[in-house]
Amino acid sequence: MELNDGNLQTLTEYLQKTLSPDPAVRRPAEKFLESVEGNQNYPILLLTLLEKSQDEVIRVCAAVTFKNYIKRNWRIVEDEPNKISDPDRTAIKANIVNLMLTSPEQIQKQLSDAISILGREDFPQKWPDLLTEMVNRFQSGDFHIINGVLRTAHSLFKRYRHEFKSNELWSEIKLVLDTFAQPLTELFKATIDLCQTHATDVNALKVLFSSLTLISKLFYSLNFQDLPEFFEDNMETWMTHFHNLLTLDNKLLQTEDEEEAGLLELLKSQICDNAALYAQKYDEEFQPYLPRFVTAIWNLLVTTGQEVKYDLLVSNAIQFLASVCERPHYKHLFEDQNVLTSICEKVIVPNMEFRSADEEAFEDNAEEYIIRDLEGSDIDTRRRAACDLVRGLCKFFEGPVTGIFSGYVSSMLTEYAKNPGVNWKHKDAAIYLVTSLASKAQTQKHGITQANELVNLCEFFVNHILVDLKSPSVNEFPVLKADAIKYVMTFRSQLPKEQLLEAVPLLVAHLQAESIVQHTYAAHALERLFTMRGANNATLITPAEMAPFTEQLLNNLFKALAIPGSSENEYMMKAIMRSFSLLQEAIVPYIPTLIGQLTHKLLLVSKNPSKPHFNHYLFESLCLSIRITCKANRDTVGSFEEALFPVFTEILQNDVQEFVPYVFQVMSLLLEIHTSSIPSSYMALFPHLLQPVLWERTGNIPPLVRLLQAYLEKGATTIASTAADKIPGLLGVFQKLIASKANDHQGFYLLNSIVEHMPPDSITQYRKQIFILLFQRLQSSKTTKFVKSFMVFINLYCVKYGAIALQEIFDDIQPKMFGMVVEKIIIPEVQKICAVGITKILTECPAMMDTEYTKLWTPLLQALIGLFELPEDDSIPDDEHFIDIEDTPGYQTAFSQLAFAGKKEHDPIGDAVNNPKILLAQSLHKLSTACPGRVPSMLSTSLPAEALQFLQGYLQAATVQLV
Repeated sequence: MELNDGNLQTLTEYLQKTLSPDPAVRRPAEKFLESVEGNQNYPILLLTLLEKSQDEVIRVCAAVTFKNYIKRNWRIVEDEPNKISDPDRTAIKANIVNLMLTSPEQIQKQLSDAISILGREDFPQKWPDLLTEMVNRFQSGDFHIINGVLRTAHSLFKRYRHEFKSNELWSEIKLVLDTFAQPLTELFKATIDLCQTHATDVNALKVLFSSLTLISKLFYSLNFQDLPEFFEDNMETWMTHFHNLLTLDNKLLQTEDEEEAGLLELLKSQICDNAALYAQKYDEEFQPYLPRFVTAIWNLLVTTGQEVKYDLLVSNAIQFLASVCERPHYKHLFEDQNVLTSICEKVIVPNMEFRSADEEAFEDNAEEYIIRDLEGSDIDTRRRAACDLVRGLCKFFEGPVTGIFSGYVSSMLTEYAKNPGVNWKHKDAAIYLVTSLASKAQTQKHGITQANELVNLCEFFVNHILVDLKSPSVNEFPVLKADAIKYVMTFRSQLPKEQLLEAVPLLVAHLQAESIVQHTYAAHALERLFTMRGANNATLITPAEMAPFTEQLLNNLFKALAIPGSSENEYMMKAIMRSFSLLQEAIVPYIPTLIGQLTHKLLLVSKNPSKPHFNHYLFESLCLSIRITCKANRDTVGSFEEALFPVFTEILQNDVQEFVPYVFQVMSLLLEIHTSSIPSSYMALFPHLLQPVLWERTGNIPPLVRLLQAYLEKGATTIASTAADKIPGLLGVFQKLIASKANDHQGFYLLNSIVEHMPPDSITQYRKQIFILLFQRLQSSKTTKFVKSFMVFINLYCVKYGAIALQEIFDDIQPKMFGMVVEKIIIPEVQKICAVGITKILTECPAMMDTEYTKLWTPLLQALIGLFELPEDDSIPDDEHFIDIEDTPGYQTAFSQLAFAGKKEHDPIGDAVNNPKILLAQSLHKLSTACPGRVPSMLSTSLPAEALQFLQGYLQAATVQLV
């Protein structure tokens, strides 16, 4: 693509169309951009547009498109084409920093993100001058530019917070510190001085405080892995300024908005984080500064209001106290009973209250509330922080703290009892306090696994929780009902089974609640209870115990999906999946009705897939319906195909990328259930499955290979007779997969199925070419995984076509090739699955007895005996790290394995061979009768005594002898 006005105009028009709400206009435009993004100059055209276009919307659109393009294509993946030409890469790196710094803020953010993606791949080795170019801009004095640099540095360095330690990481951080730490400190001091100079200019202060917040974030990232020498030497400067900023109160920066945190709050929140980092990780060095930070943060907590805008600040401040009180060093600060009472009264209890803002979220923004409350992402909520502080204090002061809080809990419950309608929030706080006091350790799988001995959970359940669950109206006091359900879920591992069984029908009833939070919690609680394990690893709650409630459970779960706001409720769908899994054949009578509802739901969500978890559980539920019903009666598979194929056809025709891998998995499951020949509806689809475009997407490869394996298993003869012209296409797929290190094992799965199931004469003409391709790959890049797969294949080939065919095809490719393979690959790499093939090579291949290959006969036998008797080595050589399929760059619908579409492990040798040792003994006996005297003499002259001893054992077990 040339850099000219015509191309810029075309690009502008297509970008404009991608903003259209009409899918008929938007989709073709997106497809066009996707088709041209491989062309040279495409990214340069985008950068030119975002710099020079007169239309602000197009500039932003070009910036977003450019960022996403970089995200998808910048990483160079082994075995895959480089999607961005080298001249384009050089031009992008040469211009992007300057372009980012001179762009308006909206575009600056997009380009800053793009730089962080480039940096993650290329910095420092391939982009050594990035940092110096950025640091030089600190001198500009223009804070629009300086903040651009800081924002980019933040997006580049924040990964240091979660990267694993490695020499590579240390050397990168050292390079960054050498270049960046001093200028950052100078900028920090200069910015604070400017804040005093401009103390009355609100606009200047806003820019300067944005800089200070970004500088504080960079401080956190650069200090996270270890305490750098530079920051240790300059701790006085940083900590003094941080402390002053914490105590600063500038009226000009206070905002009227009650929801949105202002710059002052954001800065102080980050400083609390920085102080907590030092208190936790570098407590010795930080000790001189700690008391003044504790005082400042304590004062901050006592004087800050309950408004939502202070939530992050308050939760970070409480987290600081929580991290301090857990350290033995600082225990003395909290020992006084008055201090503990004061913390409980002034910090913990006020921050556990259910505020009107929480109530609004509960009613009007249920999804957000659930994510914050259930999934633990409420890390920045006051309640979570207060909970952590209770846990921290209990580490050293469990008795006194439990005593103080028991008083609070009693008085709150008394207040509630006086007037439930008005005082229900007191009970909510009491339940929360009990939960935070009782919880010592928890896991996602089991809920609370370790509880405070001083809290009687069962008694509290009977006296205060059951009452709410049993209340005749499920819609009264929804917050308290949700609390009660959450209590059951949280303490499920602590409560006795009879109490859980008592709760189950009550939870089923709560699925009908109007409140989204309430019925979602009920679904989640049931799903968690159904996964619990009892004796012998069986489910704790049995299908028999569920029998009285099965119909109501299924009805209520599906009805809840019709409640506004829950039509794609992932917890509900997960509970449906788990119920199917628990109830097994008990669901068969309901399936005809339910399958219609599931397919209708699938049709709706396929129009615009937006909830990946919901969609995943929906497909899992479909797989379970199929598995369970067809297990009871295989003939029902046809009715599932009737129900599902129209929707599947639509998904494949509209190329709904998110769903295509799922569809292939469900189709594999259906096809594998068929007992007779392959149905014509599947054969009609077969040619489409070989289209190269389908195989371009990484996420399609595992399910497509499995589907083709199912085709081969059920319909190899049909393919050979009616679709022989498609065999080259099938082998083309194998050729593509075998060339990739990430997918070569999938290529072997396909090849093994071809050899195992296709009629031999249908692939005779292709056999030599298959081996040539395999040898080429062995030469170009030999990996352990490839060699193991190759071994399995040649042994399967040997079992299927005989040892003579194997030896002849090798020697046909190149004279003496068979000997090289036996010596260099088979003998060193023997594996269990190969025992049968090797036995055939030893005993059914005349060339092994009468040519120059004879010298390999004893070492091969020795390798086989070694395989039987030595432990298997599963280690991978140090120099090989396989590419994880999930690790491929950019957004591609990754392959998500459906657990309930699982495929049984298939052994191509099957039941024919129960004991390979006996098979070896019998085969050697047969060989020795064909050429008497040869085998014993070969054994006695060159087989080590130990191996000979094992072999004698095999011969005795098989009751045969060598002649």
